Amino acid sequence: MTANRATTTTTPHRVVGGLLAGGAVGVLLGLGLSTTPEAVGVAEPGVVVRFAHPLIRTLLDLAATAVVGLSLLPKLLGFSRPNLTEPVLRLARPAAVVAAAVWVLTALTSIVIRAYETRPDVALTTGAVVDYVQRVGAGQGLLFSAVCALVYLGIGVLAVRRGESVPAELRILVAMFGLLPLPVTGHASNWEYHDYSMISMELHVLGAAAWTGGLGALVVLVAHRRGLLADALPKFSKLATVSLVLVSVTGLFNGLLELALNPVTALPGSLLTTSYGLVLVAKVACAALLALLGANIRWRLLPHIARHRATAIVGWAAVELAVMGVAFGLAVVLSRAPVA
Repeated sequence: MTANRATTTTTPHRVVGGLLAGGAVGVLLGLGLSTTPEAVGVAEPGVVVRFAHPLIRTLLDLAATAVVGLSLLPKLLGFSRPNLTEPVLRLARPAAVVAAAVWVLTALTSIVIRAYETRPDVALTTGAVVDYVQRVGAGQGLLFSAVCALVYLGIGVLAVRRGESVPAELRILVAMFGLLPLPVTGHASNWEYHDYSMISMELHVLGAAAWTGGLGALVVLVAHRRGLLADALPKFSKLATVSLVLVSVTGLFNGLLELALNPVTALPGSLLTTSYGLVLVAKVACAALLALLGANIRWRLLPHIARHRATAIVGWAAVELAVMGVAFGLAVVLSRAPVA
């Protein structure tokens, strides 16, 4: 009993730590693969900001993803056995509130950093930040996302107090809505085929959040409850399959379109001769690895889980989430990587 309790206690730390570490590795790998040309006569924001901003932005994305996953958890568990599901949801609801608070703080911090990045030669004041938000679509997108996270924070606190009488659908809707402005902060806002690319990128973001967040919520809160896991994992497996296809197709579409619009280097050479292409290849490699890891869980472990047998689901899922973290970090760098 003591050993089982210790394992249950360390699971969240292992999974969350692996996801965050993966995000940091993805950022560093992406920055190592990309190069930013120096602009003559233009003040540079500095090395600290160059590394700090993608790290903060990755933490923002992961926090928002956690909110989505924790909001999806009631739908995955179902409502027919509240005596079994309520102990889990009683942990999930405050965790979602904490993640939403991190989302708000990182979104606002990202606005401040981007305001400084845009004009590093100007003193960073409240007026300068407000001016940045007014002038730049990326700032407006981040602010809108922060507002949505703040709204979720209020709804989440209400859910902590009143339980599932606050509809899970409302929490999912607000969380997903808060993700929609985030693609405007990357290359998609500047593409010629704006409408198609924006729809594709938003689908990409929503699919990645549902996939990563749902897996994280299940592993952290449900993996040690075999009966609930046997019911919830098949539902999530279907969601993960759809998300994998959606994320892969939209990711390739957006990445290849960006390279196709490159006026300097043509495809396929630009995949290996540009910073954007190299980071995209690394992200595709992560997607391929995730597909293999997901297939292992679905086809090898799921039949045993359905029979309530002990499996290595936590270990395999922790590896999958760490790779997802790397992919998130690469995606942040990719959204800012020069195409030429």
